[in-house]
Amino acid sequence: MFGGQVAAPINSPHLRRSGSRAVVSDLGAELGNGVENSYVHPLELNGSKNASIPLVTAAIVPSPTLLWRFKVLLFLLWGFICGKTGWQSVMRMSADLRDLFLYEAFLYYNPLLLVTTMVWLWGINLWVFSRSNINYAKIFDLDQNHLTHREIWKCATWMTIVVPTSMTAYLYLYSNGEVSLAASQPVLLYFAVVMLLIFPFDIFYFSSRYYLLRALWRIVLPFQAITFPDFFLADILTSMAKVFSDIERSVCRMVHRQVATIAWFEADSVCGSHSVAIPLVLVLPYLFRFFQCLRQYRDIGERSALLNALKYSTAVPVIFLSALKYHVLPESWTNFYRPLWLLSSVLNSLYSFYWDVARDWDFSSFARMFKFNKSHLYSHLLHGRTWVYFWVIGSNLILRCTWTYKLSAHLRNNYLTVFTIAALEIFRRFQWIFFRVENEWNKINSRPNMQVSMNDPSDDEVKLLSSSAGGYNV
Repeated sequence: MFGGQVAAPINSPHLRRSGSRAVVSDLGAELGNGVENSYVHPLELNGSKNASIPLVTAAIVPSPTLLWRFKVLLFLLWGFICGKTGWQSVMRMSADLRDLFLYEAFLYYNPLLLVTTMVWLWGINLWVFSRSNINYAKIFDLDQNHLTHREIWKCATWMTIVVPTSMTAYLYLYSNGEVSLAASQPVLLYFAVVMLLIFPFDIFYFSSRYYLLRALWRIVLPFQAITFPDFFLADILTSMAKVFSDIERSVCRMVHRQVATIAWFEADSVCGSHSVAIPLVLVLPYLFRFFQCLRQYRDIGERSALLNALKYSTAVPVIFLSALKYHVLPESWTNFYRPLWLLSSVLNSLYSFYWDVARDWDFSSFARMFKFNKSHLYSHLLHGRTWVYFWVIGSNLILRCTWTYKLSAHLRNNYLTVFTIAALEIFRRFQWIFFRVENEWNKINSRPNMQVSMNDPSDDEVKLLSSSAGGYNV
């Protein structure tokens, strides 16, 4: 019709049936090479004004930049809707009820918000390691299917969406009188998190979930040799002691059906602020790490393992002396137990700070951290800069001191302050990870050189061997 022959492509979907091979290919197989020899590409027809251009079917794929901007726009829109709905729900309550309700709602959701923050920061750690020639997969003994920083960020994105959405639904339903539906929101969220972790089928990063659960099992029961991933994860768990304590209190209220009520506010309540379970859960991560150090001393015999165990044992008085405030007379607390608590807090903070700088980091060997493979702004700003080390040391000291505030049960009533300090402790651990992994990578690279130097004979052995060879020659 348009003055030229239209040449359809061989793989055109119009020439095949659904799920079958290309029709032209089948014809070519039946007729031999005749089809291929007789076919002339339209662009090869020299001088032909009516030469046709083959029809090309191309899928319309949106630009990655455009797609990313669209996702960011949806994310911001979702954040605005959640923020506006939550604010209106809180303002609808009376002033007396508002503080109690926020305190309770914050208890259920702040542990998962802190875990989400930790996942985001862990993705940044992996991104820096991948660009700094630090083989973190070898350090943590990961297989080839381990999660990259992009997949970690994808998980963190979904956590960032799901947790605030559940919290917004809780606020909205409670403010509108739907107490039973509101109480079900944190229960469903916690149940979904547990099921996602223990789901036995090969979906949702099964190998990575199994790796995490196996590492947690080895931490709880250190009956085998302690590896670097074991005590590395255990160190991170010590920074999340407040998270585990709040999870315990949340589950306690769910089990006793105290969600969306004020029954827990009574001091003698089984899930109240005077519960003995609070210090017990707070101390568990430190006890896990303490027994790891004892196991390490049993296996290797290094004296530093005992000193490290002593460091974790200094957190025990901080936790239990603070909990005694609710079980002793006010005069006894002010005159005797409070000075002991302050003294143990200072000892724990300074001991932990010294161990971070002198043992875990070893600043004398840093060479790769923030030195990226390709030129990057972050590498230019951070690599080899003196201010980075001053910042890390100074902030680590300050946050080590404020960390005892969070471990103290009698200071938990100001939930916003405690949440801020817990978030800052996670940030301190995020900084700690950079230099701890860098130090471990330097140790791994130095081990072959150490083995070679141990196998090389000494000068006395060389002289002895040469004299013996001379005697045989005679």
